[in-house]
Amino acid sequence: MQSPNPTATLGAAGPVKSAARALDLLDEIAAGGPGTQLQLSTRLKIPKSSLHALLKTMTDRGWLETDQTGSVYQLGIHSLVVSSAYLAGDPVLSRAAAIMDEISGATEETVNLGRLAGNQVIYTAKRESVHPLRMHSPVGRRLPAFSTALGRAILAERPPEARAALVPDTIAPITAQTVTDRDALLQIIDDAARRGYATESEESCIGVRCFGVALPFARPAVDGVSVAVPISRLAGREDFIIETLLSVKARLSPEYEHSLVR
Repeated sequence: MQSPNPTATLGAAGPVKSAARALDLLDEIAAGGPGTQLQLSTRLKIPKSSLHALLKTMTDRGWLETDQTGSVYQLGIHSLVVSSAYLAGDPVLSRAAAIMDEISGATEETVNLGRLAGNQVIYTAKRESVHPLRMHSPVGRRLPAFSTALGRAILAERPPEARAALVPDTIAPITAQTVTDRDALLQIIDDAARRGYATESEESCIGVRCFGVALPFARPAVDGVSVAVPISRLAGREDFIIETLLSVKARLSPEYEHSLVR
């Protein structure tokens, strides 16, 4: 009798519960911040007794660490080791470094690189503004793609039905200015597809207007770059920032198409 395919058996088994919980725990602390065992148990809806052994194991292995009281858990040094290895090995980050430097030098404003993950965008690199007043957007931060200029620019590269599938029926506002009407939001992304760039004003950060374009390193694009400018410093500069981004995108597109042919 022929033995079953081990790969098929593994796929049918589904996720390992303990591994899934460990990953959920890391995601929760990364997104929601440190917490006590009770707080994390409540946030994750995991029994406190079940969480105890998991916290100890992950602390022993360096994925988590505690504060001086030993009661509040936060990400540990091993989380940094793994994330640094990812950043060092990502080919887009090395390709985009010179692009970000160019845009930063031209605009002197905050430049963010981000990647689409599901219907969220994760910031993967950043160039700080030369000015003291700037946008707070740390590397690793997650935001809904449809509420950011960078994410909208990436979504706009997809067919209309694919864009619509990534915009939920109910949209939670990040600020009081966030567009939460789904039809209006889909129209904004449609407009971005027509123009080649996307914008948002105070929807992800009060007092800041952002401009974004997708980077053609994949098809469809999953990476994008944006410029974030305090509205108080924007007067008369909007067209220049948009032209700078579109110029970079236009220059990269033929290079990318040529690499596909080769």
